[in-house]
Amino acid sequence: MLYLTLRHYEYACAIAAEGSLSAAAARLNVSQPALSNALDRIDAQLGYPLFIRKRGAALAVTPQGRRFVDRAEALLARAASLETGRGMQPATTRLTLGCFSDLAPFLLAPALQTLRQAYPQITVSYRAAAFEPLIGALLDGSIDIAVTYDLGLDAGFSRTTLFHQRPVAVLSPDHALADRRDISLGDLSAHPLILSDEGLSAQHMLGLFRRHGLSPVVAHRTQSLEIMRSLAAHGEGAGISYAAPHASHSYDGQPLVMVPIQDQDAREPVILTRHGTGPGDRVIDDAMMILTETLKAPRP
Repeated sequence: MLYLTLRHYEYACAIAAEGSLSAAAARLNVSQPALSNALDRIDAQLGYPLFIRKRGAALAVTPQGRRFVDRAEALLARAASLETGRGMQPATTRLTLGCFSDLAPFLLAPALQTLRQAYPQITVSYRAAAFEPLIGALLDGSIDIAVTYDLGLDAGFSRTTLFHQRPVAVLSPDHALADRRDISLGDLSAHPLILSDEGLSAQHMLGLFRRHGLSPVVAHRTQSLEIMRSLAAHGEGAGISYAAPHASHSYDGQPLVMVPIQDQDAREPVILTRHGTGPGDRVIDDAMMILTETLKAPRP
């Protein structure tokens, strides 16, 4: 027996589209209490909330709610096609991939190509961002899967490790450490550093030094990897990055040397993650497995 009617699905879609119970009630020409009671019944039947309800604020769709609304819209479209006698059109299905900005130049393109080949009927899009915007997008459901480092994620996220990445020191050829085959965090702590100004990244890197009882001097915090590489090439300090482009020169043509950092605890897992609360989604789960096979060999 089905406990939810097409009217329930219509209500959920209207609330998602309007962003509030009052606006959805006006659109559907029903009372707001009736709409609220219907939403309570939907949540109780599903076992998870479709919307986050806060007094004085617009309703926010949960990640599970967004997937429910997408499917409900497809169901309503099919029902309408039956009533009108028109041929049923395939439902529009979307999959959004997120990628940490420093990893995107290495991993995003092959990930997108793999997903589009595997799901030709699905609209695949992407968003490259820093850690905190990426986490926020996973939480609100605006992205479905993310390729990132395992930083800033709590127990509400599922993780699949793709590979472990070792950081490198980015140096000018005349830097005192440039002729080493590899170097340690202790070696680097004696020289001015150039770090990312991305909060979680900087905290992670400085935490590695503190774990070894080291207190390095940070000369610069940069907004991008290429600014870091340029400053290092001009002798402004030793850059530290988990991304190591194959280019041996900065944008302005200055030579660079990249030396691996040997400390084992500096290795960081690159992961696929999704917000893991609530029921799983078959397409997303399948996409996670497909991307794991494609991206499990390190590229940076």
